[in-house]
Amino acid sequence: MRPFLEGDPVVSTDQARLLEILKAGVIYKEEPFTLASGALAHHFLDGKEALAHADDLAVAARAMVQAVRGAGIEFDSVGGLTLGADALAVSMAMVAHCHWFFVRKEPKNRGTNRVVEGHPLRSGVRTVIVDDVITSGDSILKAYDAVIATGASVVAAVTLADRSDVARAKFEARGVPYFPMTTYQSLGIPPVEFGQPAGAR
Repeated sequence: MRPFLEGDPVVSTDQARLLEILKAGVIYKEEPFTLASGALAHHFLDGKEALAHADDLAVAARAMVQAVRGAGIEFDSVGGLTLGADALAVSMAMVAHCHWFFVRKEPKNRGTNRVVEGHPLRSGVRTVIVDDVITSGDSILKAYDAVIATGASVVAAVTLADRSDVARAKFEARGVPYFPMTTYQSLGIPPVEFGQPAGAR
């Protein structure tokens, strides 16, 4: 699925507003940022800071649920890898009237020793995995692996912003419909390119 672009007649009010919110959250620095993927980039988007107001988070949640359900995909639970997915998962669950879950980066090594917290996932549960800003897709795919290990299915993946062209192919290889709300194109910034200096094309 292509990103939502300004002026697109299929874009809802929430999707258009989300693009505005995220564009306003992009910052530029001459000395490049080191991203979670290890890549370098002069532009940075902190999805958690951009959606720190409850009203803006609600816009994002509605837009993300609209994107998935608009494609005819139903789901029982939504979640992803902590910390980037946490606020999005809970707010989407509230909009969709479904369950939420968090995927720990490591088991807590006490109590239940769970990797997945919140909704108990099992065979027959249809999940949507979510993340905020991605480049390589490795974080959201860690959540994918954790969900699949429970026996639940992943029926869609949705992100606030995709900063490269890498993650889409990874989801296509797994047969998972992928819904980035924005991409580097719609945000008006260069793509993140791995193995090259920031800004190299």
